[in-house]
Amino acid sequence: MRDEKRVSVCRVCRAPLAPAGRGRPPVYCSRGCQARAYRRRKDPPPPAPEAPPPAVPSGRRRQIAEAVWRVAAERGLHAASMREIAAEAGVSLRVVQYHFDSKHDLLVAALRMLHEESARQADARVRALRRPSDPRAVLRAVLDEFLPLDEWRRVALRVHAAYYARSLTDPALAEVFLHDAQPLEDLVASLLARLPAGSAGPPPVDPRREADLLVSGVVGLAIDVLHGRRSVADVRRTIDYHLERIFAAGPAGAAEAG
Repeated sequence: MRDEKRVSVCRVCRAPLAPAGRGRPPVYCSRGCQARAYRRRKDPPPPAPEAPPPAVPSGRRRQIAEAVWRVAAERGLHAASMREIAAEAGVSLRVVQYHFDSKHDLLVAALRMLHEESARQADARVRALRRPSDPRAVLRAVLDEFLPLDEWRRVALRVHAAYYARSLTDPALAEVFLHDAQPLEDLVASLLARLPAGSAGPPPVDPRREADLLVSGVVGLAIDVLHGRRSVADVRRTIDYHLERIFAAGPAGAAEAG
């Protein structure tokens, strides 16, 4: 049985080539294809871009940040090395370095994520109040957010304490942690300013000064709860004592308006 000859095709357009009579077999079907091949050799096309690395799950940064929180809450921020955080997160050190340029970048990002999550949970609890328009009810709910009433708030309080201790010796972290803005004090002051004028004898209160005292005092009492020095019930009685004094006096602006 006679073998069939293989049909040659043009190297450019892949069109079948006529069989050659004599000499070397043709490789192009026309002068046009030959010219195109020449231009390709002279000006080769740019190489195809390399395939991007496999996508990392969008929650990987959060996963690493949560590892920072656990390390800071359980062992202190001084133990939060990049390698230790990677081990706690269950990822390689290279993965941590891929998502965060430096340890400082990681610590700052983890703190901001903690603030965002705390604010989200606090907002949900305040919105669930039976009387969300009552400044007294909202004020009590806001102050409760500083207390370790559940596991999340307990961890968040421990992490903030760890960051505060580190900021005393880390100027770069202090610039982020100890900024001029005071959103919590501002919120408490705005709620105090909305209270109705008091009818009792004490002089009216200054919402800003009272807000500074309340926030600082409740945070300090909450740390005592973590240490077991005080109970949540005892701290709440202390908060109620001061709030009743403020409610009786009313804010300065309201008293003057009355």
